Amino acid sequence: MFSRSPQSLLPLLALLLFAACEAIPAPDTARSIAPGDWPHYARDLAASKYSPLEQIHSGNVDDLEIVWNWESADYDLPARFPGTSVNNNYQTTPIKIGERLYTSTNMGQAAALDPATGQEVWLYDPYAAGLRATPGGRANRGVAYWADGEDERVFLGSGQYLVALDASTGEPIPGFGSDGAVDLADDPDPRVLTYSWTSAPLVVRDLVIMGTTAMVPSRSSMVAPPGYVRAYDARTGELRWRFSPIPQPGDPAVETWADSSWAYSGNGNVWTLMSADEDLGLVYLPLKTTTNDWYGGHRLGDNLYGESLAAVDIETGELRWHFQMVHHGLWDYDPPAAPNLIDLTIDGERIPAVAQVTKQAFVFAFDRRTGEPLWPIEERAVPASPVPGEVAAATQPFPTRPAPFDLQGLTVDDLIDFTPELRAEAEEILRDFVYGPMFTTPTVRDDRPGGTLGTILMPGWVGGANWGGAAVDSETGMLFVPSVTSPNVTALVEPNPDSADFRYIRGLPREVPMPQGLPLLKPPYGRITAIDMNTGDHDWMVANGPGPLDHPALEGLDLPWLGQRGRPAPLLTKSLLFLGEGSEGALSILPIAGGKAFRAWDKESGKVVWEIELDAGTSGAPMTYLADGRQYIVVAIGDTETPGRLVALALRQ
Repeated sequence: MFSRSPQSLLPLLALLLFAACEAIPAPDTARSIAPGDWPHYARDLAASKYSPLEQIHSGNVDDLEIVWNWESADYDLPARFPGTSVNNNYQTTPIKIGERLYTSTNMGQAAALDPATGQEVWLYDPYAAGLRATPGGRANRGVAYWADGEDERVFLGSGQYLVALDASTGEPIPGFGSDGAVDLADDPDPRVLTYSWTSAPLVVRDLVIMGTTAMVPSRSSMVAPPGYVRAYDARTGELRWRFSPIPQPGDPAVETWADSSWAYSGNGNVWTLMSADEDLGLVYLPLKTTTNDWYGGHRLGDNLYGESLAAVDIETGELRWHFQMVHHGLWDYDPPAAPNLIDLTIDGERIPAVAQVTKQAFVFAFDRRTGEPLWPIEERAVPASPVPGEVAAATQPFPTRPAPFDLQGLTVDDLIDFTPELRAEAEEILRDFVYGPMFTTPTVRDDRPGGTLGTILMPGWVGGANWGGAAVDSETGMLFVPSVTSPNVTALVEPNPDSADFRYIRGLPREVPMPQGLPLLKPPYGRITAIDMNTGDHDWMVANGPGPLDHPALEGLDLPWLGQRGRPAPLLTKSLLFLGEGSEGALSILPIAGGKAFRAWDKESGKVVWEIELDAGTSGAPMTYLADGRQYIVVAIGDTETPGRLVALALRQ
């Protein structure tokens, strides 16, 4: 009926020949970036999150202080639009080029700030400009920048529009799209009905590349459009190419879809960030699960290119290679972060690599030219599904190196055991659920006596790793990965046939009950892992923060740091790793999540060398730059009680 495909379905001979005769190109490195700038979301197209600046170092980091704040412009909107609610989970990361800092807001505004003072230079308001009638949006992770020597532009995803702004004035570019904007809901595929995306655009050469969160108003239907990745001309807004993560006729990958289910299935989109290698001419796409995330009975087969890392041609969008990291996805284990590009030395051979961190706590590492794994990846047997109509994949890929950076699967031995009472309550909770090794499948909720409340997934769909991703030191080959140890529940239920045509959808509960309000599992609940990607070895692993040490049930116990459940993003400098504890809003449905601390860690030892308590948890990825000879670190914060804002730190003068 269907067959497991090879990990690459397209010929690689020409690419291999090219790689064999060419010197290894460096991934978008400092040779093209001024040391004091941060021109991309993750500083470079390689998604390194690394800056060579060292004005701030372990010897003076104690002198860091807050020097300015900038509150999101969204908080001015409720006065103009009564009833407007502003989401405080402010996930943006600014970019800095020359004398300007550029940022976005959750509701699709953009601003240029003075990088030394945080003062507004200009503000783009799509509502005042007449582009959008009603304020809306939950998150917006940033803007992108393009220049050709004469023209400088800032690109913003605002609602369903891609907007091109003059970098000096904030005014829309008249010759781009229609009056400075492209309607991203306007697509040749009639199934595309709307558009939304929270991540920052990727600007490569003269292209603006956009992923998507959704192209339909709801995900309750089996029939949905593919989650197209699209590239637009940076000058005109003209669509240059469109990549479909769902194979089309003529692509051998259709064989991985039973009963031609590729013809009506959708999603597989890039909801997170992307990376690129300009010299190789490749963009790296972390592709989502196909419709729907937890039941695949309507799309039997491996379902390429869902939950794959795909390398596509910058100029054409044509697929060059791919690797599927989850076959026939049932766990919402889509790759959550931009792939990290890094040049490594393995067994004496210099290799241009790409490393993809995952929700299941793996690092998949490949030669970024060809998709050849750096270390063997084994297909291992995993549990079958008992759900009617479902056929889970018999095997899943497991990297042999590096080792997982967080807990995988669940046993009784993993339960909290600080006290006998906590352990007994945890065991009682566990009896209501199906659990087991990683890739234990979702189950149907059964409310009859002796039934199950669903399957506990470990890791849950929040990770492991998530959109904050990893940072990489291009000089040493070290990868630094923040992760969260947090299970989720998948309980399948039959939907109301008037609202959905799937046989099963995810129901309640979605979170595991917590014994006395503490996490079900042993700590750490949030951790940081440093991995030497030249060898695949873990260098160190530490808990990220004290966690719930002050909980009444733990009173009198002498415990080490337990780690904070949060989804922070890392920043690397010459000698330091900066990392917060994440915002309580980042995991939204989890109690005991996030924390207000922002710390500097010694990169070599994993020891904390400095910390500060901010007004709220870090909700965006931090960045750093120079302005007037002074190094600044800027991070977005926000929580349920604290409006979203940018906070800038610098050394006391």
